[in-house]
Amino acid sequence: MTAADLPEEPRIARLEEQIAHQTHTIDELSDQIAEQWRVIEQLRSRLDRLTERFLTLEEGALEAPAITRPPHY
Repeated sequence: MTAADLPEEPRIARLEEQIAHQTHTIDELSDQIAEQWRVIEQLRSRLDRLTERFLTLEEGALEAPAITRPPHY
């Protein structure tokens, strides 16, 4: 017996159940993607702030001292 041989009502009920499960899964995945996007935006913001801070510190850093022979030589 194939799916085409089954009465219409059980087939339709099975299809509706499958669609309901798929819809639920799609909703869960959509929620997860939205949460990941929020995390990515937070991390991007932190990275931008850290980059600015690093560049500020780098600009304010003194030039590296010249390599000279220590006085005890």
